[in-house]
Amino acid sequence: MAAKVLIKDVIEEFELEIVSGEEGINRPITVSDISRPGLEMAGYFNYYPAERVQLLGKTELSFAERLSDEDRANRLSKLCSDTTPGIIITRNMEVPPQLIEASEELAVPVLRSRHKTSLFSSRLTNFLERKLAPTTAVHGVLVDIYGVGVLITGKSGVGKSETALELVKRGHRLVADDCVEIRQEDENLIVGSSPELIEHLLEIRGLGIINVMTLFGAGAVRTHKKISMVMSLELWEQNKQYDRLGLDEEKMKIIDTEVTKLTIPVRPGRNLAVIIEVAAMNFRLKRMGVNAAEQFTNKLNNVISDKI
Repeated sequence: MAAKVLIKDVIEEFELEIVSGEEGINRPITVSDISRPGLEMAGYFNYYPAERVQLLGKTELSFAERLSDEDRANRLSKLCSDTTPGIIITRNMEVPPQLIEASEELAVPVLRSRHKTSLFSSRLTNFLERKLAPTTAVHGVLVDIYGVGVLITGKSGVGKSETALELVKRGHRLVADDCVEIRQEDENLIVGSSPELIEHLLEIRGLGIINVMTLFGAGAVRTHKKISMVMSLELWEQNKQYDRLGLDEEKMKIIDTEVTKLTIPVRPGRNLAVIIEVAAMNFRLKRMGVNAAEQFTNKLNNVISDKI
């Protein structure tokens, strides 16, 4: 599922001035890449990326000033197309009248920013990549445990929210309960957050909905967190074999990212909060190169070899 961004969202985010083409402020932006049409200003339109936001800085506009009136009008009008989301002028520079005329004809918004071109380009790219990142929603609870984003999943009623409440009481931070919105911000980076409607809320059966921030303070919640591991809770099955050493690392694919997954059997008497807390600490140790399961296996193999 891909998010949708309109050119008016960019106007609101960066407080841009609308110079012309106001009718087109609802045009969609479909890619996060930005184009600085230098070659196009020189007359080469063979590979013009019309679907991108066009950014004109001091270099492009100073070159346009050196063109003849006919060439300037021709090339600036070609920048405006049915698929162009918008054209942004930086440094509060004057907009060529030929561009204003062309933009009004095709309703292509021409906007103006007070920022320098390189700074604005970087900020706009980051904004678009964040907004246009692939997203999905998962039923579960996301908790920040010792800096590790742990996504707790399982069937309804298995005890996810109760475990999250115990983790919050132990000093960890709640990110989302019941529905976790996940977006992929980079190749191996997925970030989870809570829908605005249920942000900071936790549902406990028999107790109802509680506001974690009100009860435990602002330090008990956070708005978003990178997801590093998944803890899947399932009811204990007597005949099922569960991992007892931790040598095999199971993976779960979320969007396009592989995330470490642990399956925790649930039955009376097991303190799930402590187990998940220790799992997060052990995850950090493994990332630092300390693997208790491998160390134990190596010692066991050495003992067997010595006896043989």
